[in-house]
Amino acid sequence: MKAKHRRTLELIFSRLAPAGVKWSDAAALFVELGAEITEREGSRVAIFLFGQVKVMHRPHPSSDIDKGAVASIRRWLEENGVKP
Repeated sequence: MKAKHRRTLELIFSRLAPAGVKWSDAAALFVELGAEITEREGSRVAIFLFGQVKVMHRPHPSSDIDKGAVASIRRWLEENGVKP
């Protein structure tokens, strides 16, 4: 895993859910883990990873993922054995 993806993963798993995770960094991490990302209606994207589909909203107008979504991503990664 590249250092940039590792930093994003560590940021997602930091003690408190951070508010500064960029969507582009999270999407790059998902792709590094083997995900396929497809566009859906509006700002929705489908992430196919771990044999599952997770539908998320691309943040706008800011590119930062909100804290609730970061916590959800953290749980999803933990449930599938991904940790920093």
